[in-house]
Amino acid sequence: MLLDDGKVHLRVTKKDKDAVETEVIAGKKLMDRKGVNLPNVLLKVSSLTEKDRKDVEAALGMGVDWIALSFVQRPEDVIEARQIIGDRAKIIVKIEKPSALESLDEIVRLADAVMLARGDLGVEIPTERVPSVQKRVVRVCRLMGKPVIIATQMLESMISSPRPTRAEASDVATAIYDGTDAVMLSAETASGEYPVEAVAIMDKIAADVEKDPLYRKVMDAEHPDPEKNSSDAITAAASEVAGTISAAAIVNYTTSGGTTLRTARERPAVPVLCLTEYLAVARRLQLSYGVYPVHTKDVDNFADMVKKACALAIENKLADKGEKLVITAGVPSARQDRRIFCVSLL
Repeated sequence: MLLDDGKVHLRVTKKDKDAVETEVIAGKKLMDRKGVNLPNVLLKVSSLTEKDRKDVEAALGMGVDWIALSFVQRPEDVIEARQIIGDRAKIIVKIEKPSALESLDEIVRLADAVMLARGDLGVEIPTERVPSVQKRVVRVCRLMGKPVIIATQMLESMISSPRPTRAEASDVATAIYDGTDAVMLSAETASGEYPVEAVAIMDKIAADVEKDPLYRKVMDAEHPDPEKNSSDAITAAASEVAGTISAAAIVNYTTSGGTTLRTARERPAVPVLCLTEYLAVARRLQLSYGVYPVHTKDVDNFADMVKKACALAIENKLADKGEKLVITAGVPSARQDRRIFCVSLL
């Protein structure tokens, strides 16, 4: 048994129906509320405990946007969670069990977003496999247009130090180069001594990587092919047009957020301004790559659509007067089956 991300190793010496006895074979310190890992064991239990179910209902009653599902082992775990949650929130699947990697494509397909929890996963698979697994998970998520988060131990030393190690800075940068939508801090901000500094340095690293010409080459080289439908055709075209005419931003009018997710999948070189009349959609899209969601009333006609897009792009400091926008929307805007894109001069 491994405790606290593998910091403590135990060997089971005796077991009965409700308990086990162990001896410590490595590690000297253990605090409460730390995780337990059982390498090479497929647990024959649901990833949702009875307490989890009560917590989920309480969270949904508070109006949360996302529910993160821990220790997913099989697609059935996601299906079970979906039956409980329905459409009241979106589901983030946490990949932290080796068994989840065996059904990765199906699990990602069933989820709304994915978190690669490298701390727990890294103690259950060989350490040398973690980097390749990270690249695989990000790749699968990008192909399917699902937001992906890289998490755990990114700036671990900043729990007690005001500066990260150079290796940690490189680790954060690698996640950005891989194409992740988001990077996440855990103990650094939950219990660390320098939470603000940890967030600030992570932001600086991410921003610096995205300015690197090599980053754009990597994103373009790993560009997924559009699926053969009108939505992907329009979003792919909008991204290409934005690059060709040096547009300041791409603007999406959306109701469900689906068009914006497909636009983010393209990893365009410019920001994506998402305009939606649904507050829940705007909040959830904060997680996606390059997206600046704005909750606003819908428009009635094409002229109002362009006028509002231009005004909000300037207001949100995504464009200046004289620059160009690429706008995608429905005609009329509430229709999801008829999408257009146009170029507007501010």
